[in-house]
Amino acid sequence: MSNNPPLQLKPRLTISVDQVQTIIRRTSPRAEVLDVAELHGGEIGTVLEIALADSPACILKAYPASLQWKMAKEVYVLGLLRDLDIAVPSVLFADNTRSVIDLNYVLMTKLDGTVLGRREAVLTDAQLFEIYAEMGVALRRINDIALDSFGYIGPDGVWTAYPSNHAYMSAQLERKLKEFCVRGGDPALAERLRDSVMARQHLLKAAVVPRLCHYDFHAGNILVTSQGDPHLSGIVDFENATSGDPLMDIAKAIYYFTAKDAPKREGLLAGYGKIERPDWQETLDLYRVYCTLELWCWMAQIGKHEALADLTRELANAA
Repeated sequence: MSNNPPLQLKPRLTISVDQVQTIIRRTSPRAEVLDVAELHGGEIGTVLEIALADSPACILKAYPASLQWKMAKEVYVLGLLRDLDIAVPSVLFADNTRSVIDLNYVLMTKLDGTVLGRREAVLTDAQLFEIYAEMGVALRRINDIALDSFGYIGPDGVWTAYPSNHAYMSAQLERKLKEFCVRGGDPALAERLRDSVMARQHLLKAAVVPRLCHYDFHAGNILVTSQGDPHLSGIVDFENATSGDPLMDIAKAIYYFTAKDAPKREGLLAGYGKIERPDWQETLDLYRVYCTLELWCWMAQIGKHEALADLTRELANAA
């Protein structure tokens, strides 16, 4: 394993009501802060809900010291979605000066609803199908946004631009295979994975237009109505967004589904609509390999080594 210390996430943000009041007054000079509470969820940033007197509550999201640039990225991506007919947070204020707190943060509107993941256990198969169909419609709208080049999105757009999806994903694969070995993965398995992907590389060439991908589209980032049949009320956390193949977004969205989650998968794909590419199911399988490799590297990076054995077995089966 690598000797590098695990990446530190979710900063332990100690913030006073007076500090929050200072932040709020930058956008609402007369608003009065009533309460500040940390929200659960979100693996990278610390998310606080700010209750205000006579004004709607808002959200403050602070980013860890090692990932301060993600603040500007999220602001950039939310700007791309500003005119889209789906509910996403609006940015009220973004601050990278560290003059009030020693972290970059963004102040956003609070969307109505509850996290889907907290309702799923009591939903029927029919309800799951319907809400995931709504999610599929929304994901299609996100993916309909065309960008200029393929690549990972940074603070001001695509960080390193690639002329094709094949070039982008080939570079990503090599980078992750190298990281896999550096962090203690089996070099022989890495070579088998490389050969497996290379044998199917023609599938990567079918995506010709770079599209906006949420790339973290799961029940923890979806807000739904809190009572009765769930309906989509918001989508959050765009800090992993990329400019790439929409099928990679779908593959990541269904990555954690098991056999018992068939209503979710069927609903998502039904809502998403017809996929014109003839080899789309094989392409999803290929992207699943990449998602697994990426997750292996992430778990190793943040020190969750107990998760690596199962992921290694999945990679070995894929290879």
